[in-house]
Amino acid sequence: MITKLDLYKVFSQVVKSKSFSKAAKELYMTQPAVSQAIMALERELDIRLFNRTPKGVSLTNEGSLLFEYINSAMNLIKLGEEKILEFQNLAIGELKIGVGDTISKYFLVPFLEKFHNKYPNIKFKINNSTTLELCELLKSGDIDIAICNLPIEDPSIESSSCFEVGDIFICGEKFKHLSRESIEFSEICKYPLIFLEPNSNSRKYVEKFLLSKGVKISPEFELGSYDLLLEFAKINLGVACVVKEFTKEYLDEGTIYQVKLKEDIPRRSIGICHLKSVPMSIASTKFVEIINNGI
Repeated sequence: MITKLDLYKVFSQVVKSKSFSKAAKELYMTQPAVSQAIMALERELDIRLFNRTPKGVSLTNEGSLLFEYINSAMNLIKLGEEKILEFQNLAIGELKIGVGDTISKYFLVPFLEKFHNKYPNIKFKINNSTTLELCELLKSGDIDIAICNLPIEDPSIESSSCFEVGDIFICGEKFKHLSRESIEFSEICKYPLIFLEPNSNSRKYVEKFLLSKGVKISPEFELGSYDLLLEFAKINLGVACVVKEFTKEYLDEGTIYQVKLKEDIPRRSIGICHLKSVPMSIASTKFVEIINNGI
């Protein structure tokens, strides 16, 4: 089915070629098909677009006026197609990522570097928020993907695990004895506890697990920064719940110590999330590939 846009494309090419036969070659059409297209457009608009002569064709006044607009429109369409191609080749574009501060610092940075080195023209927009806030940003379209603590209990969001982490308790020199002999979870509650704020997904995960063991926590310190957890434990303010993989530097330095537990807290996942109803952008897909290939 020939659309009006197809007719305008034929019209534009005839003007540029100044000949039906030459336009037919450019468009890979027969000359009668080109003639029929122009006649169809003239009937549609109820005007004559060309003066036909043995030497070729020339525009009528009406045709000349129409061509100014059609040529501009065709150029814009071509430009739009070129821009889409650039997006597909990741020559331009923007990647909007939502991520928590801790995951951003201790997990995401190397992958951002790899992606930037491979696709230097893609701009990053990083939004640091809690897991709950990131879910809302996904649903509002303010971010393309979120990298956060799992699980996510939202039917509109699809998530996939990309990295497993383990929650541990750490302490400073004052409570170093806790690193020598294995203790029960209930014993930890006898010491000042340092946790992330209650709306943190990682805090909720550990708290839920401890409740399943009959242990209810009442932290002395509830912090909004992961780095503060480490520093508070380091200066002997209490026992902090942290992610082992993000605490390796402190543990290796010997400035803090891992509390020895009789039972490990089950490992959990950090995952990549996106809206189920919206396909991921090309940039998002490539970024996820880099993460999955790099772990």
